[in-house]
Amino acid sequence: MAPDRNPVVEQSSLLPELFGTLYKGLNEQQTQAMKLLHGHRNVFVTGGAGTGKSYLIQNYLKGTDRKCIPVLASTGAAAVLVGGRTFHSFFGLGILEGGPEVTIDRALRDKRVVSRLRNANAIVIDEISMIPGEILSVAETIASLSRDSTKPWGGIKIIAVGDFAQLPPINRYSNRKDWAFLNPAWHKTQFLNVHLTQMMRSGEDINFCEALSDIRHGIVSERVSNLLDDCSEMFDGEEFTGSVLFAKKVDVERVNNDKLSSLGGESMVFPTTYVGSDRFKQMLAKSAPVVEHLILKKNAFVMLRTNDPKGRWVNGSLGHIKRMDDSELQITLLNGRDVEISPASFTMLDADGKEVASARNFPVSLAWAVTIHKSQGATLDNAMVTLRNLWEPGQAYVALSRVRSSRGLKVSSWDARSIMADPKVIEFHSELENALCP
Repeated sequence: MAPDRNPVVEQSSLLPELFGTLYKGLNEQQTQAMKLLHGHRNVFVTGGAGTGKSYLIQNYLKGTDRKCIPVLASTGAAAVLVGGRTFHSFFGLGILEGGPEVTIDRALRDKRVVSRLRNANAIVIDEISMIPGEILSVAETIASLSRDSTKPWGGIKIIAVGDFAQLPPINRYSNRKDWAFLNPAWHKTQFLNVHLTQMMRSGEDINFCEALSDIRHGIVSERVSNLLDDCSEMFDGEEFTGSVLFAKKVDVERVNNDKLSSLGGESMVFPTTYVGSDRFKQMLAKSAPVVEHLILKKNAFVMLRTNDPKGRWVNGSLGHIKRMDDSELQITLLNGRDVEISPASFTMLDADGKEVASARNFPVSLAWAVTIHKSQGATLDNAMVTLRNLWEPGQAYVALSRVRSSRGLKVSSWDARSIMADPKVIEFHSELENALCP
């Protein structure tokens, strides 16, 4: 089903003259999208990697009450990074034990679930592409029944954010991709579609942007071949300064451990401090972007895992440790800037938005190697990518789109079979883009 043709701008409750001051720093597309977000309709915000989806939503959420507008993520790790809650916990889904009908009945008998849904004015769903269609449908039913309403989601405004061309949802019971947009609940929601196209991350590297667009659609075009060939070279860890992206965690751990061991000097161990009940501390240990025992040496190559409010670094910035003690790390970023990093806290919220556990340590991780999955959402200065033996649609696209421009990209090897996109995703995005055309 093709998406409904959407108006460019919906009437907003905010006075038009206020937009200039409220949306400072947004490009024209983002400003138009913000007006839709402040309207009354449900909105789906999509676009390729680096088009500013997260930045747009962060601006929308400034000054809002997270009890009235909760932010939900598909996984615990994603929830910790966005300061939100998991989709499953908020709707009381568990792992759908007993099946959809039993799950719905169980959630409706939970007074906390019903109370959360009745108090919500809007819900932001981050990384919607990672939420299976069946899960979306069950959640929509629970919301409608909790609020005793026949309206989609019981009248709660839904803001979904994500790119279905990136990594797909996990289906534990089948190889079939249970995309949310194929479920009747998606069409019932009647989203206004916002498709951001202006690349914010890659600047003026037009050839790179065009090649990424082809890769996003699973097309191995001439410009894609030229890009990958131009960026290809044999991996030499001594000459390359950047992160190597692997599909498998075992390769990442091997490279990082070997690199750290090869450095001279003494190691320092920084244990992560956890606060909360044992159950939630164990959950947070698996979700937080910091390991339980961070082992560093002088000159260790690290990735910062937070965004700096002053803009000096972002999640994914790379650098080398120059000095360290229990209270501070001095890191020389690849752009030459020296920054001082203090320990940071990563919190886990329960379904009601209450902090139930926290993990405190330096917000860095070893960065000689990173999994493609863990790199999603990060912006890397330099990356080395191996595009062989990949098995998921979107893997190659996520890996290649982590860097700001082709100048920061190296490709150790590649084959066309590893560049793939799900045909249903291609069809969905094509229909969406056509519906948005004047």
